[in-house]
Amino acid sequence: MRLPRALRRAAALPSAAAALTALALTLSACGGSSHPAAAPSQPGAAASVPVTPPTPAPSASSTAVSLPTGPRTALKLAENTSVGPIYETTLHGAKSGVSGKVWVWLPPQYNDPRYAHYGFPVVTMYSGGASSGYNTWTDQQQLPIQAEDVALAKQGKASPFIMIMPIQNFHDDDNRLLDCSDIPGHPKMATWIGGLCSAKLALQFPQTFSTAVPIDGYFIPDSLYWKGHQAAWKANNPQLMVAGSTADVSMLVTAGGAEPYEQGVVQAFVKAARTAPSVHLTYYVLPHADHLTSDFKRLIPMTLEYLTQHLAHPTPA
Repeated sequence: MRLPRALRRAAALPSAAAALTALALTLSACGGSSHPAAAPSQPGAAASVPVTPPTPAPSASSTAVSLPTGPRTALKLAENTSVGPIYETTLHGAKSGVSGKVWVWLPPQYNDPRYAHYGFPVVTMYSGGASSGYNTWTDQQQLPIQAEDVALAKQGKASPFIMIMPIQNFHDDDNRLLDCSDIPGHPKMATWIGGLCSAKLALQFPQTFSTAVPIDGYFIPDSLYWKGHQAAWKANNPQLMVAGSTADVSMLVTAGGAEPYEQGVVQAFVKAARTAPSVHLTYYVLPHADHLTSDFKRLIPMTLEYLTQHLAHPTPA
């Protein structure tokens, strides 16, 4: 698959079957008003995440930008938004053998002649729920992250990101979920995109992903397909993976302040992460927030600013 111009290893971003050539970061939200999602932080800690405004693009010799090669990806219009179209394609992973829908949004700068030879940081975004045949991040009413990115970029608070939004399952059935993992005997979703999603992929593939933002996430895989595969389950368990991890990754981990159970889930992961000095973790609790997309929406500006701080800015090749 030939992905639009992107910065290689700019952040923690799952590569669809290693076919997405240059990805930037992984962002996952678990849920919503119809498919809820959330993230952890220290109760009452309204810690602001420092933002680094985009800086003038460095010279080509000082960056590691890889422009795409191979055949062009066939993109068809999925919907028009106030900040440009969202496209849809079917990605076939040569290594995974998996084929599935992926949505793509390109920032306005992508078609600006002044950026013709630039690579852009890429964010892969996972939605909550089954995410079979849909991705909540394409919904401008629930999670208008594309419009927010354009607005913040104009203010110098965020980089223009390429946004990749894959499906995560093939059945809208809690008994047939794939945990964004390569579960023995089932489709290789980790090889195709990665999952649990962002935290696990960043820890599992730090050479590909350097930054992750799990929003009110969970960190213990619970697919029924793991039965009989205990060793594989442990190898794909972020709660276990993060303890003593040597992955050099940055994470913004969030939780809802009105959800004691969710905070407990997130805090357990944060505690385990303290044994891994190379994992640079910021923990944030969103005050009075539940496990709903209406609250996840409130975290979009902080998320984009955090990513801008931890990822390379658009860079000339």
